[in-house]
Amino acid sequence: MSTQNVTKGLFRTKNIENTIRDAADSEHSLKRELSALDLTVYGIGVIIGTGIFVLTGTAAKQYAGPAVALSFVAAGVVCALAALCYAEFASTVPVAGSAYTFSYAALGEFPAWLIGWDLILELALGAAVVAVGWSGYIQTLLADIGIHVPTSIGGGTDSHWGLNLPAAALVLAMTALLVIGVKQSARFTTAIVAVKVAVVLLVIVAGLFFVKGSNYHPFIPPTSNKSANAATGAAQPLIQHLGFAPGAYGVMGIFTAAAVVFFAFIGFDVVATAAEEVKKPQRDLPRGILASLAVCTVLYVAVTLVVTGMQKYTLLSEKAPLADAFNATGAHWLSGFISAGAVAGLTSVTLLLLMGQSRVFFAMSRDGLLPRSFSRVHPRFKTPYRSTILLGLVVACFAAVIPLKALAELVNIGTLAAFILVSLGVIILRRTRPDLPRAFRTPGVPYVPIAAILSCLWLMLNLPVETWIRFGLWMLVGLVVYFGYSRRHVTRALEQSSTEPAE
Repeated sequence: MSTQNVTKGLFRTKNIENTIRDAADSEHSLKRELSALDLTVYGIGVIIGTGIFVLTGTAAKQYAGPAVALSFVAAGVVCALAALCYAEFASTVPVAGSAYTFSYAALGEFPAWLIGWDLILELALGAAVVAVGWSGYIQTLLADIGIHVPTSIGGGTDSHWGLNLPAAALVLAMTALLVIGVKQSARFTTAIVAVKVAVVLLVIVAGLFFVKGSNYHPFIPPTSNKSANAATGAAQPLIQHLGFAPGAYGVMGIFTAAAVVFFAFIGFDVVATAAEEVKKPQRDLPRGILASLAVCTVLYVAVTLVVTGMQKYTLLSEKAPLADAFNATGAHWLSGFISAGAVAGLTSVTLLLLMGQSRVFFAMSRDGLLPRSFSRVHPRFKTPYRSTILLGLVVACFAAVIPLKALAELVNIGTLAAFILVSLGVIILRRTRPDLPRAFRTPGVPYVPIAAILSCLWLMLNLPVETWIRFGLWMLVGLVVYFGYSRRHVTRALEQSSTEPAE
């Protein structure tokens, strides 16, 4: 086979009309049951997790002071740029798979495989890490009422390893719910999100009574000469190895903090993975993606303004800033509500990450890049039950036996990589398929997608070198799987529907 033919094979795109037609195959299609409200709830459910309860303290104390509220605004703007690109793709190609499917349509088979492989790891690790966090919170709440989970099955301690059965049990329960049906999952998520948002609103309203104006001064602390990151070697951000030291306080501190708090926003892209299960995708997908991001940004900014007003930023706790801020004012009774909100938050995040992962795996399987048997849907529930069960079992094992703290940042780099490819895909598809009906059009193309790409690259540079190394190793494994299995098993239908790569 010539080099030219190999290159064409690697970058052949999948025809969008055929992609949509394949999704209508009854044996391999999902049931359309979701509305714009369901999607908005999904988005809020997956975005609001521990980030709002934890990152505020770290970002304010180390980087930005009370101006951390502006950091959340900056991070929200970055996400909004990517969200506009996701909205155009999701409404134009309303098929399961999110960034994987979009990349296949615009960039070609090989880039699509890489981002699909990346998303499988990102969502699996994300779900496992969140489940472990949920286990910690639920054990704390149980201990408050006198029920103590043995360390041997509760995740162990810093010095002694132990199984984390509560985390595994949560993953298995959420997996079962996803198999039963997406509408049932949506109803459960709605109830959980209602609890979570109620707790966040309680924190905001109750916290207003303890705000002191003096805690906001100075709102933007003067620039410090010390680096905002004291890590060394491979633990340092990549940008630090390139000669730029992250700043502490001042205007640069706001943007350094934005790179930290950005990860509290991760999750809105999961909404796009449910594209094939939306009743009116062209209308409802953009609404769900953008509305959930807007709601979460407002809540995040409100919480940060309250917590930095309740307690001087130099005194904020980095582990539990909200709960500790209320304890410092004597309002101890609110700590329990905050913990309950965290439990609710992590429950919905676990569910939705598992859903997103199974949909990406399902789409890759339907295209033949993974075993086709996993693209069959349940005859009664119309869910991708095989991929859901397989991945649920894998994630449950991860959550039960592997300490994942060191790997958690892989979730972040994987998400940013997906954002970049989707933004690039919008530019390419506008050129190669200007005739394609677009229910939602990203404004300011190519400038908005370019801004999204550059801002995501900046945030990726703020990740540790060791994260880049682990990410590279996972991609190498993906190359082995792709050239050893996937290229030889792509279906004939897919090959026939492929088009030539854009010049």
